[in-house]
Amino acid sequence: MPGNINWPAVSDAPANPDSLHSPHRRLIELRMEHADLDGLIDRAGTQAGADELSLRRLKKRRLALRDEIARLEAALEPPELA
Repeated sequence: MPGNINWPAVSDAPANPDSLHSPHRRLIELRMEHADLDGLIDRAGTQAGADELSLRRLKKRRLALRDEIARLEAALEPPELA
């Protein structure tokens, strides 16, 4: 399971989207990790005798990633003015 990594806040990241620490790149990385966890959870759910505690931890991490992705998307794409 991936370890906890402290990433820079959106406002601390450089404006260049190609930068290794840009919010856009971080968003891509989060989406990839979320997709990887989806696959792991799907495979673990079909295996007999899967470790329920590990499966719950994977699901909890996936939910945390989804929340982080939503926050980053909201920060990158502010709501339109009415």
